[in-house]
Amino acid sequence: MKFKEYISEHARQFGTLLGFLGLCLVLWILTPHFLTVSNLLNIAQQTSINAIIAVGLTFVIITAGIDLSVGSILAFSGVVLAWTLNAGVPLPLALLVGLGVGVLVGLVNGFLISYGRLPPFISTLGMMSVARGCALLFSDGRPISGFSESFRVLATGELFYIPVPVIITGIVYIVAHIALTRTKFGRYAYAIGGNEEAAMLSGVNVKVRKAIVYGLSGLLSGLAAIILTARLNSAQPIAGFMYELDAIAATVIGGTSLMGGRGTVFGTLIGAMIIGVLRNGLNLLDVSSYIQQVVIGSVIISAVLVDTILKKKSGY
Repeated sequence: MKFKEYISEHARQFGTLLGFLGLCLVLWILTPHFLTVSNLLNIAQQTSINAIIAVGLTFVIITAGIDLSVGSILAFSGVVLAWTLNAGVPLPLALLVGLGVGVLVGLVNGFLISYGRLPPFISTLGMMSVARGCALLFSDGRPISGFSESFRVLATGELFYIPVPVIITGIVYIVAHIALTRTKFGRYAYAIGGNEEAAMLSGVNVKVRKAIVYGLSGLLSGLAAIILTARLNSAQPIAGFMYELDAIAATVIGGTSLMGGRGTVFGTLIGAMIIGVLRNGLNLLDVSSYIQQVVIGSVIISAVLVDTILKKKSGY
């Protein structure tokens, strides 16, 4: 009985996984270059940025929120990190500064939403513009480049033939899964998204918890900025443009409900991999980038439609 309940509860995630495996099979048939070790590692590495940002958005969306500023936070964190590195600040401290910028902007989002009572859409939409403007002002609109090899190894290095960004992504997902399923922080996030008023009446400090969730989203955007800056050997003030859409897409495709209260980081990882595999496969098949946008947009719409149908059937 417990096994059947588990399967029923996670049917959406299993369906997403089967869809992912089916997509891989189709692309393997269409192009022999897809299912090679080098290409699969390339997909994992290219997907790591979106996958990390999507973890933060998973927590946000589970609480029935949204964060449209993650791409701009990435850009702002990246240029501050780059400036700090070029100023001769030791690498560990510079990394903390980059992460700190992400956390700070995320917390500002959270406090505006929790204490300023702004709708998440409006608050983060405004912050998307503010953070992007700060990135352009801080860098004078120009890229900042020229970093040491000790920093670049965060993107170019390998451990047992596995790229460092893939390892970092794996660690992020393990920690996030534990936090979401084994701690009060995760349980409160589900409770807030399921019924915020009931959570408040149960003694949950909803305002503080929501602020922390947005701070977490900012933190992970800062981490993504570190990896992207190391990969490009340059911090671009225009980096992260439209990244929020890919991250939201990964989260929704993975089964996290936009209404809040439901979702898993496992599903988000599969969602991010689906987007990465789609882009890679379409590139291998030499499909126009315009058509790629149509395909990915259709996948997002289909995922939301399926989620809506399943919610109606389950009575949510």
